[in-house]
Parts: sequence; C-alpha cells; structure tokens
Amino acid sequence: MKRFFRLLPAVAVSVIFIGCSHKQGGGMPAMPPPEVSVAQVTSQDVPLTAELPGRIDAVRTAQVRARATGILLKQIYKEGSEVKEGDVLFQIDPAPLQASLDSAKAALAKARANLEDAQIKAERYKALAAIHAVSKQEYDDANALGLQAKADVESAKAAVEVARLNLGYATVTASISGHIGPALVTEGALVSQTDATPMALIQQLDPIYFDFTESSTEELKLRQAFEGGKLQRVAPHEAKITLLLEDGSEYKQPGKLLFTDTTVDPSTGMVTLRAMFPNPDHLLLPGMFARCRIKQAVNPQAVLALQQGIILGPNGTASAMVVTPDNKVESRPVNIGQAIGDKWVVTGGLKAGESIIVEGLQKARPGMTVKPVPFKTDNQYSL
Repeated sequence: MKRFFRLLPAVAVSVIFIGCSHKQGGGMPAMPPPEVSVAQVTSQDVPLTAELPGRIDAVRTAQVRARATGILLKQIYKEGSEVKEGDVLFQIDPAPLQASLDSAKAALAKARANLEDAQIKAERYKALAAIHAVSKQEYDDANALGLQAKADVESAKAAVEVARLNLGYATVTASISGHIGPALVTEGALVSQTDATPMALIQQLDPIYFDFTESSTEELKLRQAFEGGKLQRVAPHEAKITLLLEDGSEYKQPGKLLFTDTTVDPSTGMVTLRAMFPNPDHLLLPGMFARCRIKQAVNPQAVLALQQGIILGPNGTASAMVVTPDNKVESRPVNIGQAIGDKWVVTGGLKAGESIIVEGLQKARPGMTVKPVPFKTDNQYSL
C-alpha cells in the first residue's frame, strides 16, 4: 500500500503529459499568409531623354578693330555696358585724315580743270581738222588727252571718297548691339588700319547659343531604333531642351533645338548640336559649361515598374517578385532601361498589368502564398 502511494505522483504526471500530447496531436491552427504591398506594372508613352555636355556661346560676336590709322583721342563708351548698333565707342584723331580729304578734293579740282582744258582743245582741233588746218594725228592726240583727263577726274573722285571714308572711320562705332567688354587700347595709343588693331569686343547675349555634343554611336542607335519602329521621332520644334547649370540647378527658361551637324569630329567621334535659350538677365555667359536634358524620341507604350519593386543585384542584374493571379510569389529576372522619376523602364521580364511586391519583400519567398494589398504613396511621378 505504501508502494502504491509512492508511485501515485509519477502516474499523475504521466497522465497529464499524455493528455497534453493528445491535445497537441490534434494540430495547431495554420498561420495566415503574410501581407505584402503590390504595385501594378503599367505602360504608357515615355519620352526618351539624354543629358549631354556643352558650352554657352554668344549668338553674335563682333571684334571692334581700327579701320583708320591715328592716335586714339578718347574712349566714349562705358566698359561692361550695353551698346546699340551705331553707338560711338572711340574717337581717333581726325586731323591727318581731314588733311588727306582736303588734299584729295584739291586733286579732284585740278583734274576737272585739266579735263575742261582738254575738252576745249579737242573741240578746237575737231573744227580745224575739218578744214585740214591741222593733221588728223594732231586731232586724235587732242581727243586722247581729253579722254585721259576724264579718267583722271574719275580717279580723283574715288580718292576723295576713300579719304572721306577714312575720316569717317576715325569715329569708331558699334557694328552690332550687345554687351561690350573692356577697352583693349588706351587713349594716346597709336592704332593702325594696316594691322586692324583690336579695340574692344561686343557680344550679343540675348538670346544665346548652347553648343553640345553627342556620340555618333548614340546617333546611329537612335536612327536604327526609328527605322525599326521601336521609337518614334520627335519633331524639331517639339524637342524640349532643359539646361542644367554648373551648380546643378535647372535654368528656368526652356530652349529649342536649332540644328544637328552632319559632320562627325574624327578626333572625338562626336556630333555637334546647337540650341538657343532666352537670356534676358544675362545669367548665361559665353564659355560657361553646362549640361542639357533633351527629349530625343518617344518610346511608345513603354513598360514601367516602381523602382521599389526592382531588386538590383551586385553584378548589375535585376529581378522582381511577381504575385501571380493565385497569390503565389514568383521571382523573375528583368531588364531595365532608363529611370523615369520613381519608375524604371522595363525592357524585358514584365508585362503591363502584372503585380510586383514593393513592400514586404523580406516576408515573401518564391512559391509561397501571400495576401497582396495595393501600395499607397503620395509621391507619384507623372510624365
């Protein structure tokens, strides 16, 4: 009897353990599928853009040079100001040029006097030759002298005109309107028409050019894509160009593409393009480096996927977790192209209408069942 009471606790523990085992053997409740946020792959027309480097250049540049020889008397314009075509910039000493003009006028008067004398003599000899008072040879000589005197008058007229022009060149004027820089000569300096002494530089800054380059290889790829129907051309007047300044900021005024050169630089393999931008505040200056973002083509019905749903591998590969219609997870390799805002252009591996996981990737494994819910974000990028 004592032995029975000693075994009773052990038996009780065994009964409790068996009861618990029996309860567990009935099976634990199944875990619900994990919840993941999914976004739908879409398709739409996507502009194909490129960022290309280049430099700012003035639309018109005029070097002010001496067209008359003499001593510079006065600088009239203000350095760094805006000048208009015809504004007086410098004054060269006109005295020697005025003297040359006076001398040319005197030579013209002398030539006219000689012409009048020669004409009178030729008329007289003509009458005398008719009555055989002089020989025909003498009349011919008098007539030739009259023609020579007439030519001398024309030559003297031309000399007067040249002297008048040189006197006018003593007053140096602006040949174009624009921004003028510092004077390259000082008052009292001798400037020369022969050497065409540089005196100043005028640049038209509004509007202004942006010259940039693109690889001829990229040009060839674009043309092949156009011919293959993969891309649609953008009309020149519709080519949107945005300028990105050296500090990374975006220039407020949009530009327009003027032309694409038809020659490839053999040393660089690049093709030159030119755009024009308004520059009312003269923020853009010749020589500045900048980049432009240009719309080159349109990718019709491109496939777009949120960047959050694309997994980038260390070796440049990309993949996405796709949720099938029966809520199964499928890992799929994809090919991506350019980034458009918060989306990737997918060139292979996904189709419009499919759903990819963008949140909860750590809870999803290929082959498992998930509970997809729509992904919500306030940061939606529109093309």
